[in-house]
Amino acid sequence: MRKPPLFMLTGLLLLLVVQPVLSQPGNVNLAMSIAQARKKNASMVQQYSWNCRIEYIENGSVKDVRIDSVTYGPDGNLQRSLLNDQSSPMPRGFLRRAIAEDKRKQTEQFLFGLRDMLDQYTLPTAGKILDFVNQATVNSEQSPSGAPILQLNGTSVVSPGDTLALTVNPANMQTKRMQITTTYEGLTVNATASFKTLQNGLTYMAFGEVDVPASGIVLQVHNYDYQSND
Repeated sequence: MRKPPLFMLTGLLLLLVVQPVLSQPGNVNLAMSIAQARKKNASMVQQYSWNCRIEYIENGSVKDVRIDSVTYGPDGNLQRSLLNDQSSPMPRGFLRRAIAEDKRKQTEQFLFGLRDMLDQYTLPTAGKILDFVNQATVNSEQSPSGAPILQLNGTSVVSPGDTLALTVNPANMQTKRMQITTTYEGLTVNATASFKTLQNGLTYMAFGEVDVPASGIVLQVHNYDYQSND
C-alpha cells in the first residue's frame, strides 16, 4: 500500500537555527538576528544535496520506509529522487482493499493537518520569534558530556498549554535540540529534533520524530550525507 507523502513533514523542523546574538541589546535585535541567521542558513543549504530516510510507524510496526536523494531545484523548491520505498502491501479482497484505501486517505489528511499545525512552531517571522523570546525563560546549564548549553523554554507559544524548548550551544548559538509538546484534534503530540552543524556553519536537522501516542502513529526522519554541489 502506498503511504501518504510523509516527507512533506520534514521541512517543518529544518528551519530553526540560532546564531550569535547575546551581545546584541534588546529582544528586537535578538529576534531580527535569528531571522537573519535563518535566511543565511536557508541560502547555504540550497548549495547541498543529501539523503533523507523516513519511517512511518503505526502501533509499533514499521509500515513504510522511504529513502530520497534531496536537492534544491533552480526554482528554489526541494526536489526528491526516490532511492528506496518499502511499503506494506494492500490486503487482498475488494472490501479489504477499499477499507485500507479509506484508512490511507484518513491518515494522509491527519498528517497534512498535523504538519500545518506543527509548522507554526518554526516561528516563521521575526514577530513570532520576538513573541517567543519575550516570554521564554533562559537558563545556562550543562549537557551530559559537561559542555555548556543554553536552555530556552516557552509555554503557550501557539496554543494554550503547549511547550517549546530549545537547547542552544552558547559558543556559537547554534540550535542543538528542540522539543514541542502540543495537541492536535484533542490528541497529545510530541515532536523532537536534534541538529548537527558542518564545519562551514551549515546547521541541519539530523533526526526528527513526531509521536502521537493515542493514535499509535510515529514519524521518524533522518537527514544525512550532506554533500556540497559546488
